[in-house]
Amino acid sequence: MRMMGWSTRDLAVRDRFPSWYDAMSQTLVCTWLTTDDPARFHASARLADLGGLQFSVMSHNTLQASRPAKLIRQSDPEVFQLHLVLTGGGGIRQAGRDATFQAGQLLIIDSSWPYQGWRGADDDQAQAVIVQFPRAALSLRSDMVRQLAAAPIPVQHGITGVLAGHLKHLAEHAEGLSPRNAEAVSAVTLDLIAAACADRLETTALLSPESRHQALLSMIHDFIRQRLGDPDLTPETIAAAHQVSVRHLYKIFQKQGVTVAAWIRRCRLERCHRDLADPRQRARPIQTIAARWGFTDAATFSRAFRAAYGMSPRDHRNSAAGTELPVSAPLRP
Repeated sequence: MRMMGWSTRDLAVRDRFPSWYDAMSQTLVCTWLTTDDPARFHASARLADLGGLQFSVMSHNTLQASRPAKLIRQSDPEVFQLHLVLTGGGGIRQAGRDATFQAGQLLIIDSSWPYQGWRGADDDQAQAVIVQFPRAALSLRSDMVRQLAAAPIPVQHGITGVLAGHLKHLAEHAEGLSPRNAEAVSAVTLDLIAAACADRLETTALLSPESRHQALLSMIHDFIRQRLGDPDLTPETIAAAHQVSVRHLYKIFQKQGVTVAAWIRRCRLERCHRDLADPRQRARPIQTIAARWGFTDAATFSRAFRAAYGMSPRDHRNSAAGTELPVSAPLRP
């Protein structure tokens, strides 16, 4: 899966805003766009089609957007847009609501209803992750989701935090997705969006079983990732935090083909693998890194790391640094 990149940086000044206008009108919902100072306008975008949805990361100076009824009559793809605002603020008016929004919030826009809005500032780039998807793709009725249009949703602990983290991770790693994985990620993303909307509307009982399962699994994964450094992280504490039985927790992971303990160990090893390759952490002892991610016993960590990656932690660190151990050097964890 490739994310297509697009930028005004190398365009002539007179072409920057018109080119951006044309590109966005063809890529996203057709909207009338204006900017206060076309000569100073800069923008960039990375876009990917994940099958069931369109995913993009946008950065631009001040923009005013308008989608009047005339444009809707001409063309309406009948989609929702979910914006995760990364930097900059803005305002939106749709469906009788008039709201301002800021970084750290989610915003839903409905292509079938007229709207007006603005984003960004002249001197700073406004950034957002945008997910565009057919209204019928969610496991919630469109009329219910429309209640959230132009009503900013704060990103907090729980499902909105999981959704925001998922979108940020996807923004960084979408290029590495195979077509098959892109479809799976698309389905997960839509389930998380549906769960976040249902949570906001207090209608989680109306979610499909698949969406409820995916939302719970994602929250459990996030809970574990946030506590990998705790050596006392156990199935019992995880189950209690999510108000499910330990038996039900085991069943959830069984569907993934992995045990709870194995998934925790894999996540811990991934963090250790990353940190050992980080040149900024070269001076940090290997066991300090291992302990940071929940491995209290050096020998256990070394065996698990070798089993997972086919080399010792020290060999991995030296390989990442572009050096090799002397033949006579002992292999130590």
